[in-house]
Amino acid sequence: MKILKEPIQSLLVLEPTVYKDERGFFMETWQKELFTNLGITEQFVQDNHSKSTKGVLRGLHYQINNPQGKLVRVTKGEVFDVAVDLRKGSSTFGEWFGEYISDENKLMMWIPPGFAHGFYVMSEYAEFQYKCTDFYSPENERCLLWNDNKVKIKWPFINKNIPILSKKDQKGKRLEDIEKIVIKPMKY
Repeated sequence: MKILKEPIQSLLVLEPTVYKDERGFFMETWQKELFTNLGITEQFVQDNHSKSTKGVLRGLHYQINNPQGKLVRVTKGEVFDVAVDLRKGSSTFGEWFGEYISDENKLMMWIPPGFAHGFYVMSEYAEFQYKCTDFYSPENERCLLWNDNKVKIKWPFINKNIPILSKKDQKGKRLEDIEKIVIKPMKY
């Protein structure tokens, strides 16, 4: 496992070691000592798995009071994965980063607590799996508007189509109206 990029402090794009041969492949997706050596020391308490069809945009979700760190990967298909820094006092507050992750490239992203997160499905469907550092808390869940004009995410929409959104995600708040997450940025 190696860190490919750290585009925003503490946000990591990871490339696992993949062993391939004529039978297929093998890779470790989580190993405590290895991740501790990379500086990721948080405890994971929940695993999630979603399946979405082409053109679906999920997010940009975050939690206040008990923000979740997420270790994300795609096990089938391809997504454009996005994280937005919402850490109060961060020098990169409001900045975003996106990365294509897929079952082919096997990249993973570590999204530390204090970031909004979402993804857009590029393939016919995608299966998305992630580990969380805190439990899902509906009363603390919030949504940053996916097309906020201050954040200016450059989503790679297929044929420039409008994405398929849940009602909740359609009602996301603008950056200037959200509740900021109070968390001290970590150094990795």
